[in-house]
Amino acid sequence: MAYKIDVYMKAREVLEKRKKSAEQEWEKRHSAALLKLPELGSIEREMASFGAEAVRLVACGKNADVEIKKLAEKSLEIQQKRKNLLLSSGLPEDYLDIRYHCEKCGDTGSHDGFYCECYKKLVTETARRELASVELLDASSFDNFRTDYYPLEEDPQMGVSPREHMEAVLKMCREFASDFPNAGGGLFFFGKTGLGKTHLSLAIADEVTKRGFNVFYSSAQNMLNRLEKEHFSREKSETDTLEELFAADLLIIDDLGAEFSTSFTVSQIYNIINTRMIDGKPTIISTNLTMDEIEDKYSQRVTSRIIGSITPVVFFGNDIRQIKAGEY
Repeated sequence: MAYKIDVYMKAREVLEKRKKSAEQEWEKRHSAALLKLPELGSIEREMASFGAEAVRLVACGKNADVEIKKLAEKSLEIQQKRKNLLLSSGLPEDYLDIRYHCEKCGDTGSHDGFYCECYKKLVTETARRELASVELLDASSFDNFRTDYYPLEEDPQMGVSPREHMEAVLKMCREFASDFPNAGGGLFFFGKTGLGKTHLSLAIADEVTKRGFNVFYSSAQNMLNRLEKEHFSREKSETDTLEELFAADLLIIDDLGAEFSTSFTVSQIYNIINTRMIDGKPTIISTNLTMDEIEDKYSQRVTSRIIGSITPVVFFGNDIRQIKAGEY
């Protein structure tokens, strides 16, 4: 259960930029204060001498505790003198404090030997950006998935109303995300376009990512384009998409079947699904195709792997996108 190393590196880069920015901003304020208040320089030199004296006393060892206590009292006095100087000049007493983005850790990412909450939050936000645009994720949560868009009337072929069925699907998806990775081999969303397959795929992806798991989300077309480019390119690629697909805690392939089908893409789809099934890693696939169309496009071997390892979930009802468009 860990994000890709790139996520941690990018989060660490943000921390470093925050820290550097705070310190550069402090340097500007400090330089301006020294020009305005010449007395400030002598006060700060005296403060620095206290630190050097404390180190010397500790090294000597004799009566160090008593002397250090006296030194600490003097240090507090001179610090108060600096505050009074700032206040008398119309500046706030904390004007010369470094204003870090996170006061708890000073933008270092750690506090009292543990990762700071700001760093954990930053890592999660970075992972979300790597997954998909934050705007898209925010628009595709479980909470804003509206089952009232689906008809209440019973579907004669399915024997249940689309709304009742989709309420059950929503519940299933919530449980899949909360139980991950102990939620089975995955989910296979199939049904016509505009019925919420991508919305729920992204909602699961977001929840699982927030819990610290590495999620690889991509449309089938983009994924296979990357694999094809890396496979047939004469130049060595800096990334290995296939390894990322295998390594991901959760793989989500959206809109399977929309890509141009070749012997290469068919073999890659089988390889990905089969390898992840063997490794016991969950996969979510969404498609507008029926099972028969999947078999025609990818062969019976691919279809059997999907059926054998992933729970099928049918989507039916009215095109939600058209309903939403009619509201504006």
